[in-house]
Amino acid sequence: MPQSTEGDAAPVIIKKYANRRLYDTESSSYITLEHLSAMTRQGREFKVVDAKSGDDITHSVLTQIIVEEENRGTTLLPVSFLRQLIAMYGDQMQAMVPHYLEASMEAFRRNQEQVRSTMMGMMAGGSNPFEALARQNMAMMKAAADMWGTQPGAPQPQAAPEAEDDVKALKAELRALQAKIEKLVKD
Repeated sequence: MPQSTEGDAAPVIIKKYANRRLYDTESSSYITLEHLSAMTRQGREFKVVDAKSGDDITHSVLTQIIVEEENRGTTLLPVSFLRQLIAMYGDQMQAMVPHYLEASMEAFRRNQEQVRSTMMGMMAGGSNPFEALARQNMAMMKAAADMWGTQPGAPQPQAAPEAEDDVKALKAELRALQAKIEKLVKD
């Protein structure tokens, strides 16, 4: 999740009324769950409170946003993960799960940012990451060729005379095909 650019700014207070409407106290307007989802993606901190009791209900509203996203077909949580998560309720390790999941998501976010910045740096630096990959593949192929003793430029074992005739025939066929292609391109 992106970090808020506002530093230590206080979270926006969102009031949820009995009629399920959400009121943004910062913009003095009613908003939707989609708006809260967008705020989350932008890294905006907010706190949802029950308008009548003042209770913090942020957790349940965030869970509701996840359910809405999943219902739209944006499946992020695999069924096996959901089953394991449900099984953890009431388990002795239940208290550790939120801390573990939070730390795992933070590590994932850091890794994602690192990959993104590395790719951007490679693109901005003028080097193409695919060229680097191609060079690496070529080096691996050369190493394999060296291992098998078929180094480029090294004397090759002599082929049998019939194999040489086959090679000559294939080369002649290739030249004929190439001439036909060139003729088609010119026409």
